[in-house]
Amino acid sequence: MQNTIKHKSASEILGNPNYLAMSYGGYRTNSRRVQPTVLQLKEDMKILSAMGVKIIRTYNVHLPEAVNVLKAIKELRQENPEFEMYVMLGAWIDCKNAWTGFEPNHNEESERNVSEIAHAVELANEYPEIIKVIAVGNETMVKWATAYYVQPSVILKWVNHLQDLKKKGELTKDLWITSSDNFASWGGGDKEYHTKELNELIKAVDYISMHTYPMHDTHYNPIFWGISEDEFQFSKEKQLDLAMNRSVNYAKSQYNSVKKYMQSLGVDKPIHIGETGWATFSNELYGSNDSKAVDEYKAGIFYHKMRDWTNEAGISCFYFEAFDEPWKDAGNSGGSENHFGLFTVDGNAKYAVWNLVDEGAFKKLKRDGNTIQKTFNGNLKRLLDSVEMPPHREFEKQLLETK
Repeated sequence: MQNTIKHKSASEILGNPNYLAMSYGGYRTNSRRVQPTVLQLKEDMKILSAMGVKIIRTYNVHLPEAVNVLKAIKELRQENPEFEMYVMLGAWIDCKNAWTGFEPNHNEESERNVSEIAHAVELANEYPEIIKVIAVGNETMVKWATAYYVQPSVILKWVNHLQDLKKKGELTKDLWITSSDNFASWGGGDKEYHTKELNELIKAVDYISMHTYPMHDTHYNPIFWGISEDEFQFSKEKQLDLAMNRSVNYAKSQYNSVKKYMQSLGVDKPIHIGETGWATFSNELYGSNDSKAVDEYKAGIFYHKMRDWTNEAGISCFYFEAFDEPWKDAGNSGGSENHFGLFTVDGNAKYAVWNLVDEGAFKKLKRDGNTIQKTFNGNLKRLLDSVEMPPHREFEKQLLETK
């Protein structure tokens, strides 16, 4: 069947609100030993496509999932010439001794990085109509990633390597190269990150892919989050709306801090959001015992406000993430990392996408045999009754002052 779509380049896709972006993992169990099948991945791609998502982000190529995602998209394109889905392909980068039980050496890189990059190059050449970006590493430079972080010089080396392959014609010139990392790692935070190697990296990438997570900072910075005295006159929904406005403004401030640092170097290139998200459950720092940040209602409001801002601003937002993935915190089913999806593992649509269920977007679609239905049976009152309010801001301020 003749393919009628003129496939777009990264420069045409990124920042285009008609090509929504999403972070994606298709794991259904609490172990990545159970790889999703191509059929399961095709189901997921159809669900994402029904949402308007047309570019997804993957994280590594050393497990079968990324290759099978590419196969799934290729098969869907063969079945339907109008189907569009592109990939930001992640190449995982580690320091020496990462995940081995030995002390990580953050000044040397893992020997395995060579094969990870080589495989990413092979896939980019095998699927040039699908892979539009290669991201070298994921949160690989931020120093709280103590299990595996590397120095910016390692990321710079591999970015330069890929850019050289483009110059030689061994990778398509339209392929964009980046690294996806925390806003601080891109110069938007502590000055310890402001190094010569980072400055060179900013100049070497085709665009900056930065992460921002206001949800996490509701624990570390409760003052920005909590309800203030003068807001108590408002309804619960209004109070939450104002709180989520502050959360989005917090993300904007981190975005702008990266932009300011980039421009201080005399660089002017796109900055897109490689990750942001809001969990819907936590039995840890972000749940009932602490900041009370997470639930489906707050997550849904954050999702729509982030989409509104980034779409209007011409910023791609690879929202984290499409589906819950129980392997993220396999030892604690209630851990927040397991609950960032817009859908549950069973394919139930959380509040963020209830509107799409109402519009019939998923009418003929299933996930593992399950039809797409709303959580809480679509009962907004039940959902709101389950929502805990953020802490009182003045109380939290006083608490901090007494510590």
